[in-house]
Amino acid sequence: VHYFFLVVLIAADKKKVQIGVKKRVDHCPVKSRKGDVLNMHYTGKLEDGTEFDSSIPRNRPFTFTLGTGQVIKGWDQGLLGMCEGEKRKLVIPAELGYGDRGAPPKIPGGATLIFEVELLSIERKSEL
Repeated sequence: VHYFFLVVLIAADKKKVQIGVKKRVDHCPVKSRKGDVLNMHYTGKLEDGTEFDSSIPRNRPFTFTLGTGQVIKGWDQGLLGMCEGEKRKLVIPAELGYGDRGAPPKIPGGATLIFEVELLSIERKSEL
């Protein structure tokens, strides 16, 4: 029984995003939530350090609506409760990234993804 329980814990842990805050913000009147439009800079790497994408060289932030499935699940989970100006490191298991298929040719199947992200701004639709 103990062995089975241990296996369940390990399997459950692989489906979580690890979030590390790299830069905190002193004044944070608004935290990101589902439905907000986020403007982000990001760099994505594989576990071996190979960079597969980054918005920084393009000098064009990536914009999307949080919690609506426009991005991988790891982003929809890992970017909640973030402040403008905050920087995070997200370690995203394959199940919350591109899964067993990956995103060829740059992201192999089963890859854990590591993102350095910076939230530049939050656009919130006015409440009705």
